[in-house]
Amino acid sequence: MQPTQRVFLMTVGLIAATCGCASGEKRYAIIHTDDAGMSHSVNLATIEGMEKGVVSSCSIMVPCAWFPEMARYAKEHPEKDYGIHLTLTSEWDDYRWGPVAPPSKVPSLIDEQGYLWDNSELVAKNAKAEEVEIELRAQIDRAKAFGVPLTHLDSHMGALFTRPDLTQVYVKVGLEYDLPVLFIRASAEALKKERPALAAIAERTIAKLDAAGFPILDALDTNNYGVAPDKKKAYYLKLLKGLKPGVTEIIIHVGHADAELNAITSSSARRDADLRVFTDPEVIATIQELGIEVITWKQFRKLVAESKSGG
Repeated sequence: MQPTQRVFLMTVGLIAATCGCASGEKRYAIIHTDDAGMSHSVNLATIEGMEKGVVSSCSIMVPCAWFPEMARYAKEHPEKDYGIHLTLTSEWDDYRWGPVAPPSKVPSLIDEQGYLWDNSELVAKNAKAEEVEIELRAQIDRAKAFGVPLTHLDSHMGALFTRPDLTQVYVKVGLEYDLPVLFIRASAEALKKERPALAAIAERTIAKLDAAGFPILDALDTNNYGVAPDKKKAYYLKLLKGLKPGVTEIIIHVGHADAELNAITSSSARRDADLRVFTDPEVIATIQELGIEVITWKQFRKLVAESKSGG
């Protein structure tokens, strides 16, 4: 996967930075790992990060071959935090997957080999919004059928943020399933100067999410993905020390740099480094010393509900 394929921007202007916008001085962090279910290595690392480290949340790729293993763990450990990493791309050269929905119902989502598109740009170019909705519902329904206790939704490789109509489908599905969606409150304000039309869309979306009582992030960090393994710890320590008030989600990618993951992706060393950082006693101690409260999406939603009720 190329860094340019991580399109967490265009439609809603998701800001990969720490720009806290919530009232009050409390700093919260959701330390969230993507791609659970992708492989056995990633599953083991996800579980290790949650059980032995400060990884507080994960999101699961339902179309992938190792989804059942992660789903079983989630069903057996409902106290932890699981989202669906809504997946419209299949980006690796030799390990690929197709849609959960029958291919005949979502032909605009697949390539000539029957796999999901290789990157988000191809999704933006080819996908029909009504077929995207079919696939998103199929992924959520499959996770629920496997007993995964879901807490939120997000988007693999940002594919759902590449066109306004796809973002609208994403939000619609989240509202109908009563599952909070990854969205940033600062996005509308940031877009006003550069892309006013998109800012209006973001403002309307935020209003819908607020009306539903959904939690909305103040900041998001995804800049860490391309950081070299030996620079990861310093990067995250600096990020943590610079967190501003509000709720920031730090999206990481964990895995063991073993034969399986090395065969799938060139990012195995970076994923291994992410795991080591967030199970490192020094990093854990720093988070505590800084007074940062690590929370889950479940806790985030509860905080929002309590703030609205005055509790």
